[in-house]
Amino acid sequence: MMKISDGIAKVEKFLGAFLMLCMAVIITLSVAFRYFLNSPLSWAGEVSIFLLIWISFIGGSLGLKYKSQASVSIFLEYVPLHIRKIMILIGHLCMLFFLLIILYYTYAWILSPNVALQKSSGILLPMWIPYSAVPIGLTCAAFHILTNLLVVLREGEVN
Repeated sequence: MMKISDGIAKVEKFLGAFLMLCMAVIITLSVAFRYFLNSPLSWAGEVSIFLLIWISFIGGSLGLKYKSQASVSIFLEYVPLHIRKIMILIGHLCMLFFLLIILYYTYAWILSPNVALQKSSGILLPMWIPYSAVPIGLTCAAFHILTNLLVVLREGEVN
């Protein structure tokens, strides 16, 4: 399972870097067209927002993979190792449970007829494409959390 998680992370890293590059190019072009050519790109703001949403969910998933989410760990440093492991397991289970609940509702939302008919206002992009960042990013995050949970259970790693 760790190899699959690592493979997903590689795809996420590439996709995140590519989307950031695209967003930087679009914003640069938007500024250049607006101020130097006096002809603003009407679609640039909307596309940049969609790219930022995708980057955020991909980055959040990667943060969970590499355990770089925000946490207050001072209490964990002062408890015995076996209690620390139990607390980390409970934390992972809570995160996984929360992600599964959110995933249920996001997949129901994405697959609803209302979303299938929506189009963005500027470029008329079907809204299921930008909205899909939520379930895809959270599915990857849930997989990474599950992998981290199994590593803690199997190897006793409590970092």
